[in-house]
Amino acid sequence: MKLVTFQHQGRIALGKVIGELLVDINAQLPDLPDSMARLLAQGEPALQRIAALGVDSATLQLPQVQLLAPVTDAQKYLAIGMNYRAHAEEVARNGVPIPKSQLWFNKQVSCLNGPYADIHLPKVSDKLDYEAELAVVIGRRCRHVTVQQAPSVVAGYMVANDVSVRDWQMRSPTFTLGKSFDTHGPLGPWLVTADEVPDPHALGIRAWVNDELRQDSNTGDMIYNIWEQIAYLSTVMTLMPGDILATGTPAGVGVGFDPKRFLKVGDRVRIEVDGIGHIENTVVAES
Repeated sequence: MKLVTFQHQGRIALGKVIGELLVDINAQLPDLPDSMARLLAQGEPALQRIAALGVDSATLQLPQVQLLAPVTDAQKYLAIGMNYRAHAEEVARNGVPIPKSQLWFNKQVSCLNGPYADIHLPKVSDKLDYEAELAVVIGRRCRHVTVQQAPSVVAGYMVANDVSVRDWQMRSPTFTLGKSFDTHGPLGPWLVTADEVPDPHALGIRAWVNDELRQDSNTGDMIYNIWEQIAYLSTVMTLMPGDILATGTPAGVGVGFDPKRFLKVGDRVRIEVDGIGHIENTVVAES
């Protein structure tokens, strides 16, 4: 299934996308939560009820609504750095050593943004960059998950742009400041449930800036695969339904060019992952 959070006529609700139609989940099943993390916490029975829904009088045309980030109420948004081989080599050429273990940082959830919403060029920096990523959404509360168990805790997948402010990223050893500016977490366009993605490590992933292809890779180039990422994180912390994991970006980010090619006002960034969809965001000046 393709599950969305949408806004229509001032109302925010969950939906299921069927072609160009949007089935209003909360109109048909008003007892279910109207936010994704709370829905996922209800488990497989709730998803089975949604899977059975069909078109009815409340069904909308997809272009009629505004799609928001599929998960607006995540407790955690965690991202791994330098997790594609070619990207790690690209960054190493800029003087950043390749880490010897998984390198994780927070994107504060206040950065969450819609799949087609604007992203802001901060007043305090002109070093705005893009990172095409496959995002994982956790489906159930879990801790001490083994690599073998990890697929069972995944609810689904989204497209992500790990928007980064490079100078602010280096102001903190955790990267968090440069990764968490408001609007710098566009996600979507929907959550594709895990049953529709047979192998998340065999997906093409690409980024365009103003129709110029900048990143073109495959999720198979990850150094640490998704199951290893989940096992590593859950050694430390409890992962909750709706938590988001950004799984790394390929080579071709703006900071990797010589000279560097940072984003400017008016630029359009399109991120696409095979089998998931695409998001597209325009850079605007921070007001």
